[in-house]
Amino acid sequence: MTASTVPEVPPGAPEPVGRPAAVFALLSEYASALDKVRASGRTVGFVPTMGALHAGHQALVRRAASECDVVAVSIFVNPLQFGDPDDLERYPRLPDEDVQAAGEAGATFVLMPEVSEMFPSFPAPVPTAVTVSGLADRWEGAARPGHFSGVATVVAKLFAVTGRCRAYFGEKDYQQLAVVRRMAADLSFPVEVVGCTTVRDEDGLALSSRNVRLGAEERRAAAVLPQALAAGARAIAEGEYRPSMVEALMSQVVGEEPAVELDYAVVVDGNDLAPAISLRPDRPLRLLIAAHVGGVRLIDNIDPAAGTRGIPPPRRSVTYSATPINPTQPVMVHRSRPGPAPADDPTKGK
Repeated sequence: MTASTVPEVPPGAPEPVGRPAAVFALLSEYASALDKVRASGRTVGFVPTMGALHAGHQALVRRAASECDVVAVSIFVNPLQFGDPDDLERYPRLPDEDVQAAGEAGATFVLMPEVSEMFPSFPAPVPTAVTVSGLADRWEGAARPGHFSGVATVVAKLFAVTGRCRAYFGEKDYQQLAVVRRMAADLSFPVEVVGCTTVRDEDGLALSSRNVRLGAEERRAAAVLPQALAAGARAIAEGEYRPSMVEALMSQVVGEEPAVELDYAVVVDGNDLAPAISLRPDRPLRLLIAAHVGGVRLIDNIDPAAGTRGIPPPRRSVTYSATPINPTQPVMVHRSRPGPAPADDPTKGK
């Protein structure tokens, strides 16, 4: 159904099943439809995506549907946040499947604009861009120059046309979430940014649209990333107080998987993403990791205070000495022989 045949969505209507009520290509028609929703006294939930929807995206839509009267999902592969043209070209595009997946999860409206609708001057440089200093400078910002300016610019435009709403983002892209929160606050958008827990596969790997580009062996190797994060979180829980020791441990865990090329494994302040100075329990922390697996860049993170839920125990036991006698000695990681695969977690999915 196109925007020209947008049906009225009566208050209290059941969530759509199968397909959304309307799919929009034009920003003006999308904005008008949401204005009518709010004028009728209903609330709007918004889930911005780049398509290739998976269970993680659907979890965001379902949460939005549980908390808001109407849910809008945007599907737009944003060229501004890709520094590598080949990476942009390879990004999966599944428009029909995405519309179906969004509707099944509870989306009422889907916005699927062309690049020319979002950025008429593209591929020429966009005349107006949004930059978030500080938060966007480190980690992914340093590895992918211009990436977060592209993210902030497209999200600002989407917030402008969506209007007052609650916007749902996954915590898997934690730095992106922090950048969007700062941008929304600094520019006074009438948007409440809601972070949602990362959805993981059975082996702990965070769900990502990029995972489909991994071969079978690469997919197996990629599971070392959540294992490294879990090792860091356990070290902190056991009393390690030096960020450098935790970072060294995470790096060592990844280093045992030759198919994975580590970019960074760091402990940062959970608010400003600056390198953590200490691991005091009264300070919010995040463990961030990024690596290339078979040419595919993957990122992940966890809150060490929240534990390692969703990441299964390692197939090989890890023993970590949290307080070495010599403060300068390397972190010691002792591994036993491979053991049996961990049993299924009976609480998974609850």
